[in-house]
Amino acid sequence: MTSTHWLHGATVITATGHDPEPAGILVDDGRIAQIGGSAPREAEVVDCTGLTLTPGLIDAHVHLGLSSPLLQSIGYGMSVAELAADMFANCAQTLRAGFTSVRDCGGIDAGIANVVASGKIPGPRIVQCGPIHCQTGGHGHYAPEWEPTEVWRGQEIPGLRTMAMLSDGPDEMRRNARESFRRGAQFLKLCVTGGVISNHDNLTDTQFSSAEIAVAVAEASARGTYVTVHAHNVEGIRNAVLAGVRCVEHGTGIDEETAALMAERQVSLVPTLAAVEALITNVDGLGLPSHFAERAVRVRAAMVDGLLAAKAAGVRVGLGSDVIGPDQTGRGAELTLRAAAESPMEALIAATRVNAGLLGLDSEIGTLEVGKRADIVAFAGNPLDDPKLFADPDSVVLVLQNGVVAKDERAA
Repeated sequence: MTSTHWLHGATVITATGHDPEPAGILVDDGRIAQIGGSAPREAEVVDCTGLTLTPGLIDAHVHLGLSSPLLQSIGYGMSVAELAADMFANCAQTLRAGFTSVRDCGGIDAGIANVVASGKIPGPRIVQCGPIHCQTGGHGHYAPEWEPTEVWRGQEIPGLRTMAMLSDGPDEMRRNARESFRRGAQFLKLCVTGGVISNHDNLTDTQFSSAEIAVAVAEASARGTYVTVHAHNVEGIRNAVLAGVRCVEHGTGIDEETAALMAERQVSLVPTLAAVEALITNVDGLGLPSHFAERAVRVRAAMVDGLLAAKAAGVRVGLGSDVIGPDQTGRGAELTLRAAAESPMEALIAATRVNAGLLGLDSEIGTLEVGKRADIVAFAGNPLDDPKLFADPDSVVLVLQNGVVAKDERAA
């Protein structure tokens, strides 16, 4: 395609609040120059008849650093070359599935993000936090029981993957937060409760003291950014919100009182239904013990309840898949699951306009508007009528990122 092209014949969903309507879109020099009207004479016409155009999708909770079998990749069960190959393949696959931007919530560092941004490998625009921050023996510390804790730090792969930094006490948290920012982190993520995939804790456990969380918040605030937290119980969520965090991941069991507190403090929520569903239906395929599926069953309904309570209170609710492992093709299933809990349009807006705000990029992406970057996805069919299309990567037949075609499988 030339740098100026006219997407013609599609139904357009702008994610601005307007109803879908037939319209052409002019893309010029990587940005949206016109919506509706007639094609300029100089533009190359791209036939999108029968397709539905949406803004590029955004996944606000990914783990590109967990693109290999989890248990093998922790420690030295795989070569660095294999780990890198799996991450690169996942980046390309994510973009071709229509996700033009992601927020990585732990495991990679700025090395991967910079390589993708340079164009050396295809992938989504990446906003990343570097390593997860967790306490010794907490969620994110995946070492087996017999492994000495001091060995954990030796498993870092600079420029590729740092799974988690261990902090015990405010001083260590301050040092590790500063180290994360030195390495290029754009925000921080802390684990403040036990997790579904955890070796050493329970979902009911709270982790990190209020003082430890507050130190991370102070360090992030000093750099004009924020802290988000992995949280699966109300006590942990409230501890984090009162300490000043700006976002909660998962949000299992949020009740009306906690939702009201989050709304008052302007704390966002990113539920992650697809990862829970994948554990329940395919724990063996992920190479994980069956008891993780039992934990996921306990989380599923409570996470939906938390989502609905947060929305009712006026909390900004984004969308994240949290899928892990070598097969992350189920990323779009998050929209299908959210469409069932809310509506297809609400799910799409969460995955575009709302998530753009969470990434701090809402002036550039997230809606189809004149002047914004031409991140555009075309579905073969209308996912608002058939939300299962969100979960099918093959239904995405055209992907533009910054106006450049990343995938084109339109019918001839």
